[in-house]
Amino acid sequence: MEYTHKIEIDLSPDQVIANFDNEENLKHWQKGFVSMEHLSGEKGEAGSTAKLTHNMRNRDIEMIETIISKDLPEALHITFDAKNVRNIQEHHFEELPNGRRVWSSKNKFKLGGLIKSIGFLTPGAFKKQSISYIRDFKAFAEEGKSVILDS
Repeated sequence: MEYTHKIEIDLSPDQVIANFDNEENLKHWQKGFVSMEHLSGEKGEAGSTAKLTHNMRNRDIEMIETIISKDLPEALHITFDAKNVRNIQEHHFEELPNGRRVWSSKNKFKLGGLIKSIGFLTPGAFKKQSISYIRDFKAFAEEGKSVILDS
């Protein structure tokens, strides 16, 4: 399953990246974010890994994040591996003539086990989660609106 979402953010490129590339901000735009634990490599750089925990439907989901390449402010490629799920993400940040930024988020999911059946039957759930994250990021970055207050 593969799809791309795009959103225009009414901030300068530096402001977008400062908000996006700060792990302290994850809790403000990723509903259910619990924690991030650095595992290996230079923290936040290409080749590094971290364990992320999210609470979804009252269940903690652990995944390993691997930063594949980091060329900010233009691009960031990451993989997330959890039980029977691999999410390959390519994030691109394009500067517009008006000074705004377009965030393009390409997601490719590789599913196994029971999750494969669920993904086949309800692919919209994965897309809905992804678009929720980018919309919540926009609200946090532009307006300071945190999803913590929505919980």
